[in-house]
Amino acid sequence: MKSSTFSFTDHDGIDIFVYKWAPEGNAKAVLQIAHGMAEHAARYARPAEVFVNAGYVVYANDHRGHNKTTKDLEKKGQLGPGGWESMVKDIKQLTDIIKKENPSLPVFLLGHSAGSFLAQEYIQQYGNELKGAILSGTNGFMPKLILALGKMIAKGDVKKLGPNAPGVKMDKNTFGKYNKLFEPAKTKFDWLSRDEVEVKKYVDDPWCGFVCPTSFFVELLTGLSTIWKKANEAKIPKDLPIYMFSGTQDPVGNNTKGVIKLFNRYQKLGIKDVTKKFYEGGHHEMFNETNRDEVYKDVVQWLDAHL
Repeated sequence: MKSSTFSFTDHDGIDIFVYKWAPEGNAKAVLQIAHGMAEHAARYARPAEVFVNAGYVVYANDHRGHNKTTKDLEKKGQLGPGGWESMVKDIKQLTDIIKKENPSLPVFLLGHSAGSFLAQEYIQQYGNELKGAILSGTNGFMPKLILALGKMIAKGDVKKLGPNAPGVKMDKNTFGKYNKLFEPAKTKFDWLSRDEVEVKKYVDDPWCGFVCPTSFFVELLTGLSTIWKKANEAKIPKDLPIYMFSGTQDPVGNNTKGVIKLFNRYQKLGIKDVTKKFYEGGHHEMFNETNRDEVYKDVVQWLDAHL
């Protein structure tokens, strides 16, 4: 396996850091990964190795406000100009680079958690660029009242504390509730995985699990309000294959309920090839779960079947 890194300057002049993992020989396709909130692309090195061994080139960028794109822990979670929409554009800009480097290879996009929400918008705007999309640890529903209330609280925090102040209240109202399902919990992040070693790695990583700024929560909730509008979901190409997977105890997807709602909507939209898989007892990060080898195998099988 060949691993390398590079950066590109995005439409707002921000340098976006990218990891690339590639087979020694010929590849059959490309898998582009969009990581989640308060984590980073280097955490996907292990699954990337599996995908590379299966014949895929893998690219993953650190989003704005995250790890090597931001570099400065004091600026963690700060998205910069354009916010959520600019993160989506960054993913598209990386797709363009990928296609120039691999002109004959189809491209799949895999988004995890907040990255899956970015991917949901990406396929609405740029679905024709892809051979298929994979949504990991995703969700497709939140009551409009909760979305509106959350956005109101987040905007109030921005006004009161400033856009770059830690969004402690919103963090507690989201991630704090996630962990309550697993009490008595050993850490704040037991909701991520049953594998205690993986949870400890996350806890010990300064670029993981940080409290995002007040403005990040405004952007996230605005993004969710946008992607779940009927008119926007109707823009997804009907012939784009979509695969979604989740643990049955993933609070982000409301223990599969939110994923099922998204799946059903996509089917009703007439998307011809949409499939889902749930892993019994799995938490949020299925790539870091105790049965991760099974999860990797399933993803490879789906990719191979859609070449």
